[in-house]
Amino acid sequence: MTPAYTLSDFDFALPEPLIAQQPAPQRSDARLLDASGSGAAVDRIFHELPGLLRAGDLLVFNDTKVLNARLFGEKATGGKLELLVERVLGGNQVAAHLRVSKKPAVGETVSLHSAPGHADSLRATLLGRWPDAQGPLFRFVLSNDAGDDPYTLMERHGHIPLPPYIARQQDSADPDAAQDAQRYQTVFAQNPGAVAAPTAALHFDTALLAQLDAMGVQRAHVTLHVGAGTFQPVKTENLAEHRMHSEWYDVPQATQEAIAACKARGGRVVAVGTTTVRTLESWAATGVASGDTTIFITPGFAFKRVDLLVTNFHLPKSSLMMLVSAFAGYERIRALYQHAIASEYRFFSYGDAMLLSRSE
Repeated sequence: MTPAYTLSDFDFALPEPLIAQQPAPQRSDARLLDASGSGAAVDRIFHELPGLLRAGDLLVFNDTKVLNARLFGEKATGGKLELLVERVLGGNQVAAHLRVSKKPAVGETVSLHSAPGHADSLRATLLGRWPDAQGPLFRFVLSNDAGDDPYTLMERHGHIPLPPYIARQQDSADPDAAQDAQRYQTVFAQNPGAVAAPTAALHFDTALLAQLDAMGVQRAHVTLHVGAGTFQPVKTENLAEHRMHSEWYDVPQATQEAIAACKARGGRVVAVGTTTVRTLESWAATGVASGDTTIFITPGFAFKRVDLLVTNFHLPKSSLMMLVSAFAGYERIRALYQHAIASEYRFFSYGDAMLLSRSE
């Protein structure tokens, strides 16, 4: 029987210097803690991953693309504000987080800053809350005089939504360093909609992918548009009381067929990142290949699709800590994190990675 874990069981002390502020010089230069075997974990470099896989395995990636989702502006009174667009809704409407000292009134239009060199009249009009009158997000219409859609407006005028623990994001004079436009995006990103990167996939570069292809490791893609809720700690000591944020996902027919073929030939399904796990296990649990998921994976969960997991190191008390503990075993994860801290692995979005096997 699985123990009744509480929130405190997923807390740990992390020295602040281990929170990565910059990516590794090259994507595949990050460290890799290899816990794919049953014995002691092995310290490796990420470019050694092909040696841990075999022909017939299937790597499944999340191909979401991070939006330039942070927009700055001010109200007519001069009060500063910040929007973090969580989802594009259609009809130039978006659902967004709002940071402001005093919330604008419904129907009020605020001015947003244009990118340097663009004389654009960029506006946001507040329509109310989302997804309902008590929802946590705000529904805005984004517009300019040219009638551009929100994706175009964000691409042109927005900023990379780096996580709150990356310190330079707090400097509004330089909210994202030049390298982040490239490095906080996977090399295969193609479906725009995320406000956070699927960070385990950031370690893959074109040379590593080509090496995996050459050795017969198969590849497939899903899409899950990662929301800002991924950074939020769970706040209820009783995990059953926690309500997960909603994220949109899609498992294409080609990927469904690739997974079936992999299982049939005795290969292993290797999920790259917790977002891929949530996508595949949402599909497995519901039979629905495309839609919204609020799946909350905690110890005792029965995994149906994923055999191996490539993942970064996660925030204390986060739903992702609970997911990896469910996947590899609670005690195993505690030991791996203790080793990683003692060995000065780099943590979180720009940090190092682990390769985990599923606990039986």
